Amino acid sequence: MVLASASPRRLDLLAQMGITPDHIAPADLDETPLKAETPDAHALRLAIEKARAVAAKHPASIVLAADTVVACGRRILPKAESEAQARECLKILSGRRHRVYNGICVIGADGTEHTAITNTIVRIKALSRVEAESYIASGEWHGKAGGYAIQGRAAAFIPFISGSYSTIVGLSLYDTMRLLNRAGYSQD
Repeated sequence: MVLASASPRRLDLLAQMGITPDHIAPADLDETPLKAETPDAHALRLAIEKARAVAAKHPASIVLAADTVVACGRRILPKAESEAQARECLKILSGRRHRVYNGICVIGADGTEHTAITNTIVRIKALSRVEAESYIASGEWHGKAGGYAIQGRAAAFIPFISGSYSTIVGLSLYDTMRLLNRAGYSQD
């Protein structure tokens, strides 16, 4: 099995299910949303594109790819790469509910594609300036969709989720196992 991701969080999540990929082969794609693309369609499209790109280099392997998108309404928030981006994300999310979408694609050894899109509703409390700046100073936001990591300090800001916790971290475990099983994956 090949994991089409360099995310340490996805590796940790797979390890929770006793799965260790045989290979890790991240796909290097442009992740810019298409014009008028909805957040769920964006997450699923990227997961499929990543899986196809990696499957082309690993024929006859089972390939797992995923993408996580944080959205406020139809607005797709970036994977924060700067303090300014993280600050803007926290400003948008503070005191509001938002959705985290997880697109998953598993390509079987026979080339069949199995896909799923999940979403979880998350509420972040109204953040004070001190809380937001303290979180920015932690650096946990770096490279995270929406500028936060629920598995770290940001957990203290989240009074409510509806859906899968693992979706927020980066990979819906239930849906991933379902798709892997459909593709013929066995944990022998």
